[in-house]
Amino acid sequence: MIEILIDKKKNEKEIALVENGNLIEYYIDENESTRREGNLYVGIVKDIIKGMQAAFVDIGTEKNSFIHLKDVLPKIDETKQKMDSNLKISDAVKKGQKLLVQVKKDSNLQKGARVSTHINLPSKYVVLMPNTDIITVSQKVEDKKEQERLIKLVKENITKGNGAVIRTSAVGKEQEIIDDIKNIENKWNKINQKFQKTKTEKPMLIEKAESIVEKMILDLPEKSIEKITVNDKEEYQKFQDFKKESGYINETKIEIQEGNDVLDKYDIKKQIEKMQNRKIWLKCGGFITIDKTEALTAIDVNTGKYTGNKDMEQTVYKVNEEATIEIAKQLRLRDIGGIVIIDYIDMADEKDKEKIQKLLIEKLNNDRTKTQVEGFTKLDLMEMTRKHICSHKEQK
Repeated sequence: MIEILIDKKKNEKEIALVENGNLIEYYIDENESTRREGNLYVGIVKDIIKGMQAAFVDIGTEKNSFIHLKDVLPKIDETKQKMDSNLKISDAVKKGQKLLVQVKKDSNLQKGARVSTHINLPSKYVVLMPNTDIITVSQKVEDKKEQERLIKLVKENITKGNGAVIRTSAVGKEQEIIDDIKNIENKWNKINQKFQKTKTEKPMLIEKAESIVEKMILDLPEKSIEKITVNDKEEYQKFQDFKKESGYINETKIEIQEGNDVLDKYDIKKQIEKMQNRKIWLKCGGFITIDKTEALTAIDVNTGKYTGNKDMEQTVYKVNEEATIEIAKQLRLRDIGGIVIIDYIDMADEKDKEKIQKLLIEKLNNDRTKTQVEGFTKLDLMEMTRKHICSHKEQK
């Protein structure tokens, strides 16, 4: 059973995604206005940075946003085409030019937001990519025949000049996908018309991105969310309206426990406290440590109290196996993004390494964001990347 718990206080919301009583995702939303990733803006080009093939764009925030040349030019399918190396940023944009941009990465203390003219509009079954002809399927859809069916269906029903990423939730669906494309294209047409009609020379917000919980609903499998529990009338009504308008959570129960702390359920608060720990003990007696730096996250695996009952190789594999399962869980729970380096206990057998890598990929498939396992380096460090679900979270 999957349940979403939302505990609203005066200045913040705590959001917990719970599966069978276990906390699997947790967010603190202190102020929705600080979370800009996914928002669409009318941006004004302020400065051209020729040496970096980039520009600064004013979207109305304290710091100007950054846009690279590759995020201005028409999106290309990298498997078929490459960007012309002779193109220059000064040919693509001019100072004072008005652009429709989407925030791809929120600002932090050092840098402004990263923006792009390549728009992504997520819905339940597809992510619409206007102004491109790229149609692709989520890597999690492995059946080749189903991939071909989905691509054919989307190509037949999408407006020429629009592209899409077909989501895993689209598997086995047909009419739902057709309706979904129609709805998300209608949304895009309204956004584009609003941008075209904008006469102002000042930056402005055109469309807010989905809230953290709305994104959960779009990302999670259909009918998987059994209940959404809130402690606030306004939040309760918001989800009743969303249920009626979207049709995505028709079978989900919306429950209000006004005045209560909904995170008292399932001992969620204790689980949240454990999230702050650098060291996480494994059932076998081993442990992992998680250390975040500005450049990457380093995870170290240790045998700890576990000595095993058999030979050393089996002992090492057992700890590494349990660590892999816990690492996949912690990456999602803490929403760790960017480069992740895992220092496993050294394994002499190459087959054991292969099994650990395969297990990591398998467990990361449960994550609702993009992950990429690169494998073991020459120094026997596991290298992988993960995309933040909520990039402003790293500022907390």
